[in-house]
Parts: sequence; structure tokens; C-alpha cells
Amino acid sequence: MAEKTEKTEKKPEIKLSTDAKITWCPGCPNFAILVAFRKMMEEMISAGELKQENLVACAGIGCHGKISDYINVNTFTSLHGRVIPAMTGIKCANPKLTVVGFSGDGDSYSEGLEHLIHAARRNSDIKLFIHENQVFALTTGQANAVSPLGFKGKSTPFGSIEEPFSPLLTMLSVGATFVARTYAPDIHNTGKIMRAAMAHKGFAFVDIIQPCLTFFDTREFFKDRLYWIDEKLPTDNLGRAMDLVRNEDGRTPLGIFYKADRPTFEESLMKEI
Repeated sequence: MAEKTEKTEKKPEIKLSTDAKITWCPGCPNFAILVAFRKMMEEMISAGELKQENLVACAGIGCHGKISDYINVNTFTSLHGRVIPAMTGIKCANPKLTVVGFSGDGDSYSEGLEHLIHAARRNSDIKLFIHENQVFALTTGQANAVSPLGFKGKSTPFGSIEEPFSPLLTMLSVGATFVARTYAPDIHNTGKIMRAAMAHKGFAFVDIIQPCLTFFDTREFFKDRLYWIDEKLPTDNLGRAMDLVRNEDGRTPLGIFYKADRPTFEESLMKEI
């Protein structure tokens, strides 16, 4: 009598890498962001929380923008500062898609700030990961909207005379429903923050501190200034979140500062239609 053999269902292989040659500078923290995102996506796809074919990854212009070549999903590269209109258009056209975006501080804080603000106040159901290195790195080291006072670069050889603005405080002020910050070299916690952003229904904003090793290496500056906020603290208190990101004591908090439930722009749009 023939022995019965159990058939085991083989799970399809998840391949999120591509054959494109990675051309970031050696040691660039963008590598860490890429690894954190791929690992997080593999976990979500394996858990059945997301289908690879339903994911669209958008990118802007800047060093960060190369990331769209290195992720094996549907991708779209926008004009400089215009990644968010592309994302909202894709989500409105097909609300079943999961739309994520990668942008730089020069791309969305300097060139495309107006789009960022309006997407946050509308609560568009998109996830935005900002690579923040406080410099226009792709064009080799000019000051941008979040460069520190006194920053010396090619456009400010005697030091920047402009005060930087706080992107997190801005997002909290205009109504973003998920606001967080992480540090790129911390791959594990960056992945955790990314996954929480993906799970959020509504506009999810994650600022990722990503030192530019070539034109503005801030690793030593942040070495003793970064700290993770207590995960057990409530995240529905807007006033507390604003107090945290004002950074009055010279330290830089990391974590999820604020989460709120609100109808998304796409839900309201579908009702109107």
C-alpha cells in the first residue's frame, strides 16, 4: 500500500529587490531606508496585509528619488516637488491601491511645501517618507528650508541667515493624522515606524533623519541628542505632540507623536461622486 504524502502549499517568493545598480554614495543612510522599507514590506506581504501588485511607490527628485529603481513594485517618479500631487491622483483614480511616497527635504519642504500642507489638511490616504538631510545633496550642497542657521554651503558660503522651519510642527498644525520621526541608521525602529504608517488610514507623515555623509554629515551632532519617546504614552494629544517637537531642551525626540481617526479625502470624494 502506497504511503500517503502530504502536499505542502509553497508560498510564492517575494522579490522586492531589482537588478538596478545602486548608485548612492558608499555608506549613505539611504541604503538603510531601503533595507528597512523592503523588510517591512516583505513582512506585510507575507502576513497577507498587502498585495505586492497593489502597491505603488512614488518618488520625487533628489538623491532619495533613486529608491524607485530599487524596489520591485509599481513606481512613479515625479517632477521636482510634485510627488504628492502624483500620489493623490493615483489614490483618487484607484482607491484600492496602497500609495507610498519617498521625498527629500529639498523636494517637499523647499520645492513642494504647498502640496505637503494641502495633502495633510485633506487627510489624503497616502504614506509619505521624507529623507531629511538638511541640504540639497543631489546638487552638491546648497542650503534648503531646514538647513540650520549658519549653514555654510555653495549657496551660502558665509553661512545661512535664515531660520529653519519645523516640518513636524507644521504637519501637526495643519491637521495631519499621523506624524512621526525616526533615524535612518536605526533600521529596526525605522521599519516599525514605517509599518505603523502603512497601517494608518489617512495621511501618514514620517520624517526620517538621514545624514548626508558627503555634504552635511550630522551623525556626530545627533549622536547624543536623539532619544525615543515612551511608546506607552498616548498619541491622541495634539498639544503634547506639539510640545515634544518644539525641541525646547536641545534634544531631538523620535517616535510616533500623533495619531487621529478622521474621514479620508478619498472617502469623502467617493461619497460626493
